[in-house]
This record gives sequence, structure tokens and C-alpha cells, in this order.
Amino acid sequence: MEWLLTLGTQIILSLVGVSGQLAVLLDGAATAESETIATATPLPSLPGNSPERDVIPRILLENPAYQQASLANSQGLIGGAATSNPAEALVNVFCTYRTPDSIRYTTGTGFFVTPTGVILTNAHVAQFLLLETVSETGTTECVVRHGDPAVPTYEAELLYISPMWIKEHANLIDDPEPKGTGERDYALLYLTGGVDSTPLPAQLPFLAVDTELRNRNTVGNTVSIAGYPTLDPDLLVRGGALERARATTTLVDLYTFDTNYGDIYFLGGSAIGKQGISGGPVIDQDNEAVALIVTRGDDSRQGAGSLNAITLSYIDRTITEETGFSLAQTMSGNITYKAYVFQQTLVPFLAAMLEREL
Repeated sequence: MEWLLTLGTQIILSLVGVSGQLAVLLDGAATAESETIATATPLPSLPGNSPERDVIPRILLENPAYQQASLANSQGLIGGAATSNPAEALVNVFCTYRTPDSIRYTTGTGFFVTPTGVILTNAHVAQFLLLETVSETGTTECVVRHGDPAVPTYEAELLYISPMWIKEHANLIDDPEPKGTGERDYALLYLTGGVDSTPLPAQLPFLAVDTELRNRNTVGNTVSIAGYPTLDPDLLVRGGALERARATTTLVDLYTFDTNYGDIYFLGGSAIGKQGISGGPVIDQDNEAVALIVTRGDDSRQGAGSLNAITLSYIDRTITEETGFSLAQTMSGNITYKAYVFQQTLVPFLAAMLEREL
């Protein structure tokens, strides 16, 4: 099968040698979900994953504490209305990984999906928060930046990251050009406070999400995409700030991960289809997020700056498989305790998988 290059941005500054060596790496960012397509060839399964790819970790499904925390107030999201300005909901997830020999910067996009500060982003962006819990190979610090330009604003922790994604992609964390299809490439963060211990706002601007199944009738529709693309990869090294960007594009096609559901959209090219746009939303004409940008597309077919994005219906279905609860339920309930249970049960195991590859 053909693998797709991810679009998040990694910049590694080597501290070894007299002059130092700078390497710009592409890391993660745009695939999409798609509905079943009767006349098109669906995306094949990830190579080398069968039969293990169908084995869903049951730790959370069988953990009474997690299940109880998810049940509390889990019928729906409580709070104000979604923002009418999607740009206000965007965040920049920025991580710094330091070893005695090098400094690595990673950047990606995310967006608020609840008024209480839950953020949806990519697993390939959020995986670096796992490394904050370990220090044998280096130290990691992640911050959520907000505004235009983005400035350090919030502290965050993992609420959920797909264990299946980590299991299949841990060996790519140190790859200069990691590739993948975008399958299960999602994560949820939640804000724990402001930088310098400043209090969180009473309510945060968030995007409404549409988890309805996607179908072929949506192909050809005009949508908008948004995020914090690194139009100049050297900008981070020079200490420059990232700015929000938004563009319109077209839903070129809809594919499936061999599930007979619409799992991933192929998006037409745009000027902001660059590194760092990973984790950004695909927004329909109702101002709702319908997909999450995950990988670079095929420019020869979709146009320059093309992207792929997994649908929110795909995320909703697969997170239910892994936890027993829908996306809406996972984003609500006792968030703090739910995150605590996740960190006590799965995070040590997942972090160890990543650390072994560094």
C-alpha cells in the first residue's frame, strides 16, 4: 500500500559538534475519515498489523473506576453555545524535547471541543505529552499556545490517546519522515490551568462537532480548514511566532479503512496545507467540525497542498470500541478523575513504548 507523509512539524537542533547541525523533519498531520465507497477502492489495512490490529486494548473497558467516571454526567456536553468564529477555538500544541545532545521542537494544531477546555488533536502531536512522565532519555515540556500569533497560554494533560495508534506507531517517533494513513490518529487533551498558575476562563470558545456518518453525498462540498501551519519551517528556530490561518477547499473523495463506513476525506489543495496543520478541524457550512486533519494528501490527484482528514464519525466509533463510551461521553463526565485513571493505567505502559524508541 502507499503510505502518506504526516504533516506535523519537528525541528531538531543538534548540539553536537562545533557548528551544530540543523535538520527539519516532517512529523505528522493530515488524513481524514471516509464513508463507504461502492465504486472506489477503499484504503487498505495498515501493513503488518493483522491479526493484532483487531485486538482492542481492554484496560479501560474493564476498569470500574474509568467506567464510573465516564458515566457521571455523560449524556451530553453542558455549557454555552459553540463559537461562531472557529479561529477562536484553535490552539497550538508546542512541545520541546531536550537530551544532552539535541533539542527537538514539535508543533501541531488542536481545537477546543467543549467549553471546559477539552482539546481534540492528533495522536502524533499529543504523543509527546506521554514523554513528560519519563526522563531517562531526556526531558519533555509541552504547552498549549493560543491567540494570533500563538503565545504560551495553558497547561494541559492527556485525557485520552488511542493505545492502538501508539502500539502501531511508537517505532516512528524518532523517524525523520514518519508516514501513516491516519488510522486512529487522534487524542484528547484537557486544560489543567493557565501558564504561571493563572486561572482558566469560566468558559472557552469551542467548535461544535458532528459525529453523524458521512456519505458520498458530501463529496464535492466546500469546507474550510484552519490551524497553525508552519509556512516557514525555520521560523521556530528563529523564535518566531505562529499565526492562525484558514482556507476553503473541497471534499474530493471519501474512503474507508475497510470498515464500510466513511472514515477519511481526501481534501483539495490549499495554501495552508503545510506542516503544523495536523490536528486542525475540517469545518462544514454549518460551522461544525466534521473531520480532523491527519496526513498530507496526494498532490498529483488532489492539488498542491492537499490533505487527508479522518471523520468525526470515525473517531466516535473507534473511541467507543476502545473505551465503551462515545466521543461526547468521553469529553464529558468527571474529566479530572477520568484523566487520572487513564494516567495511572495506560500512560506508564504507552510512555515506556515511546521511550524505548528514543
